[in-house]
Amino acid sequence: MKLQPVILSGGNGSRLWPLSREMYPKQLIPLVSDQTMLQETAARLNGLNGNEQIELLNPVVVCNEGHRFLVAEQLRQIGVPADKIILEPIGRNTAPALTLAALAVAADDADTVLLVMPADHIIKNETVFYDAIHDGMQLSIRGYLVTFGIKPDSAQTGYGYIRMGSVLDTDTSAQLIDRFVEKPDADTAQAYVDSGDYLWNSGMFMMKASSWLDEMQSLQIKMLTCCEDAFTRGEIDRGFYRVNAEVFSACPSDSIDYAVMEKITEQADQAAHPAAVIPLDAGWSDVGVWSTLWEVGEKDEAGNVVKGDVYAINTRNSLLISDQRHISSVGLEDVIVVETADAVLVAHKDHAQDVKLVVNRLKAERRGEYLNHQLVYRPWGSYECIDHGDRFQAKRITVNPGACLSLQLHHHRAEHWIVVTGTAHVTRGEEVFLVSENESTYIPLGVKHRLENRGVIPLEMIEVQSGSYLGEDDIVRFEDIYGRDK
Repeated sequence: MKLQPVILSGGNGSRLWPLSREMYPKQLIPLVSDQTMLQETAARLNGLNGNEQIELLNPVVVCNEGHRFLVAEQLRQIGVPADKIILEPIGRNTAPALTLAALAVAADDADTVLLVMPADHIIKNETVFYDAIHDGMQLSIRGYLVTFGIKPDSAQTGYGYIRMGSVLDTDTSAQLIDRFVEKPDADTAQAYVDSGDYLWNSGMFMMKASSWLDEMQSLQIKMLTCCEDAFTRGEIDRGFYRVNAEVFSACPSDSIDYAVMEKITEQADQAAHPAAVIPLDAGWSDVGVWSTLWEVGEKDEAGNVVKGDVYAINTRNSLLISDQRHISSVGLEDVIVVETADAVLVAHKDHAQDVKLVVNRLKAERRGEYLNHQLVYRPWGSYECIDHGDRFQAKRITVNPGACLSLQLHHHRAEHWIVVTGTAHVTRGEEVFLVSENESTYIPLGVKHRLENRGVIPLEMIEVQSGSYLGEDDIVRFEDIYGRDK
């Protein structure tokens, strides 16, 4: 039986700011190992290769359009083909994302079983997870919509819960779902755990592509119609599948749980496909807030999780992460300190959920710290702001071998380029010339220009911008090999 992993990578991870930014979210960051969360998710099923009962397909990834090059590059780094990436022009939650993936898979074989995994989960015991997948395969083939419920080890208020119903007459551990319940308060969560009847809602699912589309037809026809139209009117763009933005923008926004799974349990006698839950005890964690990262991290003798250049003196049960500069903490307990090049977060662990309020304020005030790090990745390489003032900005630019920037101009700024390493192939107006190490050139305001690296080593240069406005949106593109129009 074919098993199609579907990785949902559309979130922005605002509660893990300042490491997670809107254009470089948590799933693209190595939070718990040397691999990013996306890479860990994509590689999670490698142990199923060679299983004669399962034909494991390359993953389908549904991601934000703005993350497409980072997603493709991270998959390439771990040897996963990046030929099944579906781009969302705007976030519409998990139900439309899964529907787009199901439509893509059903075009080849509607009976393929989908394994839906968010890109930001931890699963420590993959052997136990594989056993649950085998149970999920059996049920999915029979038409069930399956979710995985995590056996709770504490009364968490940050997760939704699933109440288990009757045991299924199968050789699996699955039970029918009695009902889904919202994130509870502390007393209610404790009552759920004490009863033994509830599991945490993991947000992972299994079902045949046809089963999901059947339920969408029955329960969410407007959402399905929008997704079908957006998908049909989409197009392949440099290896990505770009759905129609205008149509998809009109799609209702809802989660898999709200849109379908809860309605199936509420109308079980009318559902074409029953819903079941498989209890899972595989060291699962949803890394949604900094306190969760402390819980799953390797702790020192004082209960601290430390990463980077950190001194923790008389500090206990804290999470201390240094990304760029040294951190020293003295006499602290139960705190979170996260340092990056342009921002520092200090919070009590009990208020980890409130970090998103910081991001909301940064966004409302149009501050750049919510959007990007100082080091910004582009499909051609990266740039990093190293100094700025009212009418100038200095950047360190790296252009990968064989890469080139778009043919562009700026209405409000001029640029000076100083090459540090490599050789720049420069187009400036009608001129085309080379700039080598320790040489420089000048791009006047309003002149079309392009920068290329035709060499075999990275091109590194310092760019000094000067003018009345230095924002990244002061770019008029005429040609771009990466298909960007802004």
